[in-house]
Amino acid sequence: MGGEQVCEPSPLSVHGVSAGYGKQTVLARLSLEIPRGRVTTVIGPNGCGKSTLLRVLARLLTPTAGHVLLEGEPLGAFRPRTLARKLTMLPQNPVAPESMTVSELAARGRQPHQPWYRRWDPEDDRIAAEAMAATGVEAYADTPLEELSGGQRQRAWVAMALAQQTELMLLDEPTNHLDLAHAVEVLDLVVRLCRETGRTIVVVLHDLSLAARYTDHLVVLKDGELRAQGPPRETMTPELLLDGFGLRAHVFDDPEDRLPTVVPARTAQRFEGAA
Repeated sequence: MGGEQVCEPSPLSVHGVSAGYGKQTVLARLSLEIPRGRVTTVIGPNGCGKSTLLRVLARLLTPTAGHVLLEGEPLGAFRPRTLARKLTMLPQNPVAPESMTVSELAARGRQPHQPWYRRWDPEDDRIAAEAMAATGVEAYADTPLEELSGGQRQRAWVAMALAQQTELMLLDEPTNHLDLAHAVEVLDLVVRLCRETGRTIVVVLHDLSLAARYTDHLVVLKDGELRAQGPPRETMTPELLLDGFGLRAHVFDDPEDRLPTVVPARTAQRFEGAA
């Protein structure tokens, strides 16, 4: 997406982490650092460990080996409420109670900041309203989530995460089930939030072209291992796509914005009669 990388201490780092479910190991001895104040996008074939990595980073899954550091401290050392003030995660398919409105959802983001002796005050109102304005859903404040389009609903969930006021946001497939126009809308929002607020954002995506165009730092996983990482122009190559995804593809810079674009190579025979 452009912009010179600034070398600052990583707010979130993974050191020799292995993790999985039951006897199945999904991540194997994984180590990486998340750049501060940037959008990092995790890509890889199905089952490679993308969502598992986010669950480990959010402390929803305990590693079987290795450790995660948040601002230099072990992730496990933080109390749940303290962690919720530092890091928020949106899963692939978040669920809200039936008839919950956009404003009620945004208000949920304030829960980690409300001690037992104080439930709600005008400051919470202001922050929730600002989060809805920043994500463009303030006009739907009294609208139930089920009445929104897919893109509007995703922006409402991002508003909740924004109201939580954490420096770190983890988004697992925020464009899941969205058409291209709404997917671009959500990713434009993610990039804008990063640029305007300085937040560190980690996103899992499946669409390779969108991943290359809406990120500062790519992390490529395969079989639970780190295969590549770095700026998309250096990382997204035909060789990587063939090795990591088994995909023959062309990668070229868009003539307008010079961002990487991925076009799968056609391998089937040409249709009979095609020019």
